[in-house]
Amino acid sequence: MQPSIVRTHTADLYDAHVLKNYARAALTLVRGRGSLVWDDQGRQFLDFTSGIAVNALGHCHPHWVAAIQRQAGELIHTSNLFRNSNQGELARRLVGYAGPGRVFFCNSGAEANEALLKLARLHGMRKAGGEEGKCYKVICAKQAFHGRTFGGMSATPQEKIQKGFRPMTPGFVFADLNDLASFEALIDEQSAAIFVETIQGEGGVHACTTEFLHGLRQLCDRHNLLLMLDEVQCGIGRTGAFYAFDHAGVRPDAIGMAKGLGGGFPIGAMWVGERAGDLFQPGSHGTTFGGTPLACAAALAVLDVLERERLMESVRLNSVRWHADLKKLAVDFPSQVLGLRGLGFMVGIQMSGDPSPYIAALREAGLLVPSAGGNVVRLLPPLTATVAELDQSVEFFRSVLSARA
Repeated sequence: MQPSIVRTHTADLYDAHVLKNYARAALTLVRGRGSLVWDDQGRQFLDFTSGIAVNALGHCHPHWVAAIQRQAGELIHTSNLFRNSNQGELARRLVGYAGPGRVFFCNSGAEANEALLKLARLHGMRKAGGEEGKCYKVICAKQAFHGRTFGGMSATPQEKIQKGFRPMTPGFVFADLNDLASFEALIDEQSAAIFVETIQGEGGVHACTTEFLHGLRQLCDRHNLLLMLDEVQCGIGRTGAFYAFDHAGVRPDAIGMAKGLGGGFPIGAMWVGERAGDLFQPGSHGTTFGGTPLACAAALAVLDVLERERLMESVRLNSVRWHADLKKLAVDFPSQVLGLRGLGFMVGIQMSGDPSPYIAALREAGLLVPSAGGNVVRLLPPLTATVAELDQSVEFFRSVLSARA
């Protein structure tokens, strides 16, 4: 079948049969290798969407592919009625990064965050002496994004997320990111936890400051609250540290993670520190597909490559010049670019207006990037991206800005 026929056929299938809940680009991707993808017309693109920070190793890394192929030929699924060795090993390695505690495996960041919210309820019940429904409030940040389940939506104070689905789950209140006093003002006898993204992704790439994270830790210790950090997008090496909060030197009580953990295979996880590690007991939470031998094999392969190829060190080193070059865009095109935010390979370029035309122009030029937070163009290269590919992304951006100047 000719590529043009395949393209038309795929578009027709989407139009006829796929739910219209996404504003997709008119682009059908068929193959990937490293930082590059190709569409059904044979066009090549530099992929700095990375599946929205999922493809940590780029596309089809040989070690990752071999691990999945090997595991698929041995054992794919068992359910959590039984043990599997990959799940135990993956939990051990994640505990090694996060600290003493325990891990629950699921399938996505939304599920990991739902588990965190249930953890907060259990902690609140313990705090209230076993009385249910007395201590249940979770303090979150404005502009947050914690997923599209009902708990996640309720913790996400964005009209575009909540519209049409109210009433939300009760128990969520919202303060200003990096404003410790605004968080402290919301603490009362019903408060169970503070829950924030270490770096807000969908909200526009806004990072918690070191001082703010330490302040939250102190507030939680003082008021017997859980400090829960959403590292779904910013974790697993994306900022040059395994967790983004590692830069601040703080230790939360629980962490939600997903996206880059599986390198493209669906997996999510919740780490819970020793303080709250006994709150979940048999029957209090579960999942059919979480932590399968295949999913855990994919995640273990990601950790292997992250460590063996020293990718976090590469992100730290290579992002310095990349950020500097991107910042020059605001100097050279001040009417279009307002500035840069982010850490490592999680970057937001704030535009002076709607980013959609720029994203479309970048796509036509050969660079795939997503938006964030209203007027932000996000850059999420795979952790394996080379210096040459980072430089190329800047040149793509510069050419698009020049054409619109």
